[in-house]
Parts: sequence; C-alpha cells; structure tokens
Amino acid sequence: MANELVLNVTLGETRVARLENGVVCELYIECTKEQGVVGNVYKGKVVRVLPGMQAAFIDIGLERTAFLHASDVVQELTRFDADMENDDEDDEEEKRPRRFVPRHHRKIEDLLKEGREILVQVEKEPIGTKGARLTSHISLPGRYLVYMPTVNHLGISRRLGDDKERRRLRSLIERSRPRGSGFIIRTACVGVADEEITADMNYLIRTWEDIATKATDSKAPTAVHSELDVLLRVVRDLFTSDIDRLVIDNKESFDRVQKFVNTFMPALKSSIELYEGSEPIFDHFGIEIEITRALGQKVWLKSGGYIILEQTEALTAIDVNTGRFVGRRNLEDTILKTNLEAVKEIVYQLRLRSIGGIIILDFIDMERHANRQKVFNALKEALKSDRARTTITKISDLGLVEMTRKRTREDLRRQLTDPCTYCEGKGYLKSSTTVCYEIFREIQREASEMKGKQIVVYVHPQVANMLYDEERKWLELFEEHYKKRISVKTVAEYHLEQFDLAET
Repeated sequence: MANELVLNVTLGETRVARLENGVVCELYIECTKEQGVVGNVYKGKVVRVLPGMQAAFIDIGLERTAFLHASDVVQELTRFDADMENDDEDDEEEKRPRRFVPRHHRKIEDLLKEGREILVQVEKEPIGTKGARLTSHISLPGRYLVYMPTVNHLGISRRLGDDKERRRLRSLIERSRPRGSGFIIRTACVGVADEEITADMNYLIRTWEDIATKATDSKAPTAVHSELDVLLRVVRDLFTSDIDRLVIDNKESFDRVQKFVNTFMPALKSSIELYEGSEPIFDHFGIEIEITRALGQKVWLKSGGYIILEQTEALTAIDVNTGRFVGRRNLEDTILKTNLEAVKEIVYQLRLRSIGGIIILDFIDMERHANRQKVFNALKEALKSDRARTTITKISDLGLVEMTRKRTREDLRRQLTDPCTYCEGKGYLKSSTTVCYEIFREIQREASEMKGKQIVVYVHPQVANMLYDEERKWLELFEEHYKKRISVKTVAEYHLEQFDLAET
C-alpha cells in the first residue's frame, strides 16, 4: 500500500496525518491561535543568570521566560551584541554579522550578564509548566539543506547511504558555503540537480542576512524570524520521494501547497490531490478513530494481550500484560509472543502520540536470556522507523527497558485534552468513606469549642448518603459524647471531597 500525507484544514486548526501502508504513524495538529514557536528566532534579553544550573532565563516575549543552557551559547558576538559593548566603533566590517568561533568550557556567568541582548532560536516548545528551550546556534532549514551560520561544520543525513551521491553533495556544498558556516545535507537532496541545491543554499544565506539585519535594528524582546506554519512545514519536511500521495481537503490550502511545491519541488506536483468527498477526510481514511484510540490508556494487542500507558510530568511508563492471551504451548512462549507483539505497538504508539522524554518499558518477565535478547533486538529494529532520536538500555532481569525519545513538541494528549477540572488532573478522588472519616476527625477537633446545641455538616450528596447509612453509628456516638445534635445537609454544588462544619 501507498505512503500518504493526509491534510485536514479548517478555519482554526490544521491536522496532518502520515500514513505508512495505510496505517496512521504520525499526527501533527496545530491551532491557528496556538501556532508553535519551534524554529522561530528572537532577539531576547537575559533576565536571570543561574551559575548553579549553568543556564540563563531569557525574555523573548512569550508568556514564560525561556531556558538557555551554557552549552547552547555561541561565544562570539553578532553585530547587535557588539553594539552594546563597542559603541564607538563604526568600521564598515562591523556592520556585517561576525562569524562565530565557539570556545568550549566557558561558564554561563562569563558568557552572559543580566540585561544583555542575545539572538536565540527556540529548540523545544514550552511544555507543561516549562518554558521554551533555546539555543543561540541558529539553524535554518530549507528543502534540501539546513544552514548553520554559527557553526563551521558539514554534515550529511545518515539515511543518505549511497557513497557516490554523498561525495557529490559534499563537494558541491564545500565549494559554495560561506567560510566559517555550516550545512547539513538532507535526504531530499538525493538525485537533485546542483542548481536546485545551490538555489536553496543561497535562499538560506539571504534569510540569515535578513535575520541579522533585523536583529541589529530591533529592540529586545522581539521575533526576528518565524518558522513556516504547520501546513508548509510538513510539506517541506515530510513530502519526500517516498510519499506516493498528498491529499488535502481545503482549496485555498491546496493552492498554497501547490505554489510551494512548484517553487521548491516541482517533480512532486503531480502527487498532490484535492479531496472533494462528502465524508470528512479523516473519517474517509480511518484517521479519526485512531486519534480517539491514541487518547486511551489501554491498547489491546491482536493476540488478546494489552499495554497500559501512564504519562506523567516526569516520565512515561508502559506496562505489557498477557490479558486474555493464554498461548498454545507453554508460559515462556506465551510471554515471548506477547512481548514481541507489544514491541511493535509500543513504537507505533510513541510515534502516534508524540511521546518524548524518559520512557520506562515494563515487559513481562522472561526467564531465558535468549528471549530477552530477541525482544531487545526487535525493539531496536522497530525504532529504526522512528524519525525522533532514541536511546535504549538492555532489558534488565526484571524485564525493564529504560529509554529516551527526543521531545520537541507537546504530545498528543496535552494537545487535545485538558486536565480534569473535577479531580484537578490527579486522575483519582478520595472515596466517600475517606471523606466521612475526615469529617469525623474534624468534628473531634472542633466540637468542644462550639457553643451551640447543634453541629451542621454540609457535604456532597454522595457523602451524605454514606453518613446517613453505613456511617450513621459514628454520628450517634459523637452526639452522645458531645451532647450535641449532629445534622447533615447536602449541597449539590459541593465537590465530592469538600465539606464544612457550622454550629447553630
């Protein structure tokens, strides 16, 4: 089956699904009012330097200050930085951005001072309560190349395997790149004419010159360059020769995509289709049901086993269970088969849900070392299809694998859901019995100080039922002990865990 990109564009939201052999593997969702900031370049101002963390907080004009680690600070100044320290210099050479020569092992307090203005790029979106992660090593992605004006480096995509083609591309870039700057050669360069690649290079160099000029003329904090919106960004990064078809359901966006493709990748123009069916496009391709499935905690395996995904602020834990699967031979074979099936589903779910950070995989315990090795090898092989960078450790004797997956954007759950307002995101509530006993303890604390003849307990109706029924004997004991009548009043608007005591 074909590999496809399916784009659903509405007034306030753009959704993109990558299908591999008919299966949804990656989802990109962006609201117009919440457009991402990764790739944007800002002229920021240092608001706080933290030597203990070897980092600084930078005001770039977003809701929260952003984080910049010492290792991500370019250690030579651009023109607008130099202006702050060398106001008397008016040499013509100073009006052009300086090339950058990193010097390693410098401390953050030596590199940055509070109030200093600095050119930075967003490397990671603000996630949860954390601000954006920044770098001052600017990188500008094009269709065929990524330009790194601050780094003297030439890299080639690992997926570009043909040695002859690698030599051709390396030679082309080496001849043309500005001295002291760097490029990464993307996979999309394969088979592309020298003229097209050179045009992409020149476009990126001009973009950097515009950024440097705007940074010089602007006052921090301000944005000096914005990344493409999700529609064109996905086309640029994902619409490659291995994609057989790009289908889009919005005529205006279809025209934008065609114009972009005509300019940067004309050979792929014939692969773009406008979807005009009456059924919503994500329903037609079976994507909507996969989004719903991706928000669930339990995912069933075909054999009858299942995996449980628990996402927290700190890490994601994934537990494998045999469930209804009982196997045919012996327990060890049943466990091995379930673990191997779970490997494929886990990698698929990581990509689909865009889960990143620290991940703990809890496979079912296997007695044989050979079986543990089979599962580990299967995991390594499955992760080869993942575009995000991952690291994994060997399976421990307890069946645990520790892994990390690069996180550059919000995971799907955070994008599409809000924490439950009732449980405040905890995922649980105190039981009615627990609340009853909290009430009893509060009565013990307060009753002797109350001068009235009656204590009134205001509670949620569910807790009131418990007090009237199963826990009634305790109220009677308190009435006898404190010589006061205790009455229970229901308040429908109360939270289940809320209660109040009053005297009359």
